[in-house]
Amino acid sequence: MAPRRMSFRHVEAFRTVMLAGSMTEAARRLHTSQPQVSRLIAQLEAITGLTLFDRNGSRLSPTVEAGRFHHEVERACVGLASLEAAAADIRLFGAGRLSVAAMPRLAGGLLARSVVRFKREHPGVMVSLHAGDEGTVYKWIAEGFCDAGLTMLYGTQASVQADPVLSRDCVVVLPRGHRLARKSVLGPADLAGEPFIDAPVGNPLRMQIDAVFEAAGIRRSVAVEAGLGSAACALVAAGLGVGLMNPLAAYEEAMVSPIEIRRFAPALPVVFALVFSPLRSQGRLVAAFSACARATLMDELAVLQPDPGGPP
Repeated sequence: MAPRRMSFRHVEAFRTVMLAGSMTEAARRLHTSQPQVSRLIAQLEAITGLTLFDRNGSRLSPTVEAGRFHHEVERACVGLASLEAAAADIRLFGAGRLSVAAMPRLAGGLLARSVVRFKREHPGVMVSLHAGDEGTVYKWIAEGFCDAGLTMLYGTQASVQADPVLSRDCVVVLPRGHRLARKSVLGPADLAGEPFIDAPVGNPLRMQIDAVFEAAGIRRSVAVEAGLGSAACALVAAGLGVGLMNPLAAYEEAMVSPIEIRRFAPALPVVFALVFSPLRSQGRLVAAFSACARATLMDELAVLQPDPGGPP
């Protein structure tokens, strides 16, 4: 006959007796009879080869061995609770994996900090963060390689589903001490004849800038084309020209580069948005991340004044 093996019922009975202090109270808590609890404890002692309780009439006293065994039982119960929590996470978030993307400046800043916020709330979810140029990010989202993305929109983008968070106006970036820094607001006419650090041809921002200057009848004197805000600001700081760019890049670079920022009119808005695939519905995991990303954007972009100040 095969020896009896320890079961969950044995462990449950032992743990309840240790907590309750008596067989009778343990039976009441387990909704069973006192003889049944006594039988389970006797079987557990036979299985383990341990004397777990000293019996003196109706009094029951746990032995030193019982104390040590109870410690191990509690450790096992903590592990079981962890498994229950893991199961809850799996029910809530499926496979527990999320892939997100953004352009380099956003990926290393706002997106990374959104992931930090998300991981604090959902530490068990594996997050994969990707950085690429604007076209690559939209391609990743549209094809389902990434679940969600963070971007700056200068117009509509048909290949993805966009969820706008907030809008800020592009600003003029000047070398420190530039004569135009005496004005608080600059327009196309102010920049006529100034060497201009422009976005590359075909870039959505470049197309918006072209339209604004063409409407004003002003031709720009393009000195250099730069796709990255950090590169454009470095060129401006070196005195190679002035630029017009999104305020996030301008304000971040102003902390480390000798540049000045002024408003531009007419307003050239940039929309900070979350983007998703138009072919897939958002699951709970993506929705949870989106809430964290939206909160991060609202907190951090609030410090970007829509009307950056300057001398009158």
